[in-house]
Amino acid sequence: MKKSPITIKDIARALNISPSTVSRALQNHPDISVATRVSVQAYAKQHHYKPNGLALSLRTNKNNTIGVIIPEIVHYFFSSVLAGIEEVADQEGFNVIVCQSGENYDKEVRNTTALISSRVSGVLASLSKNTTNYDHFQEIVDSDIPLVFFDRICIGILTDKVVVDDYAGAFAATEYLIGTGCRRIAFFSSPPHLEISKNRKNGYLDALRKHKMEVDESLIRICDTRDEAIKVTPEFLALENRPDAFFAINDQCAAGILYAVKRSQFKVPDDISIFGFSDGEFALASDPMLSTVEQHGFEMGVHAAKLLISKIKGETQGKYTNKIIKTNLKLRGTTRPLLQSLTI
Repeated sequence: MKKSPITIKDIARALNISPSTVSRALQNHPDISVATRVSVQAYAKQHHYKPNGLALSLRTNKNNTIGVIIPEIVHYFFSSVLAGIEEVADQEGFNVIVCQSGENYDKEVRNTTALISSRVSGVLASLSKNTTNYDHFQEIVDSDIPLVFFDRICIGILTDKVVVDDYAGAFAATEYLIGTGCRRIAFFSSPPHLEISKNRKNGYLDALRKHKMEVDESLIRICDTRDEAIKVTPEFLALENRPDAFFAINDQCAAGILYAVKRSQFKVPDDISIFGFSDGEFALASDPMLSTVEQHGFEMGVHAAKLLISKIKGETQGKYTNKIIKTNLKLRGTTRPLLQSLTI
């Protein structure tokens, strides 16, 4: 049978001293003699004593743990962000607790409640796409716990934020499609209350306007998953004046568009071009591979973690940063080359 880990009381009993003496000896308290400190620490090491982190946090009202709330761990982008967060946290001596909202508002609220109750040192959060009330995040701030939003942010709460340049990425992708000769570009978006949706849609619209192209609202649809795209895309392909290109809010959606387009016997990119956003595993696993906007998730995680830890350490009190990470285009098999006669 596996032995239970020893406690401070076990050490005290074995050495015939008080638990408080053991506790102070383990912390090298100067009031405890060198001989007692050496004896206690040697016994603790020999018997593999591990301090109770939860008990310590309850006594000190703080710990070295960062809470992270993300919509989906399996999502390539968010797993990349998490990798960046964990690298910085490890370097700085912080542990990471990851909570997955599953794109569910109620679960996200429970996540924030659990992290506040656990007395984490700080929270990094990316909103569920169904979140329209942000009181639970304000509660984190009101509990004097540093909060940093990344990717899907809430602009109504005064805190640090890290985002990619969604507008510039969407503008560049749409303009590239125009430069390859596309004239009917559909846009599949996320729910309109999300900042990423607003910024990517504005980038798409402004690229059309720059090139004097008509904005057709019938070519814009809320559709941001692979399954939804597989269902919706055939409606667009059946139009008398069908799209000759699709710009998708993310790569999962773009992969669904690609599947539906190929199943409808259209050639990609000869008949229809497709552009995604993220540059994750869907982009590389598709056939042909997706042209997409690279989002730099790992870099986002690094910046978000550094901002949060600076707040935790009190290095940036009263200062709030909006970090914008630049995007770039990854051109692959779902788009045609630029026309030499067109400049963008």
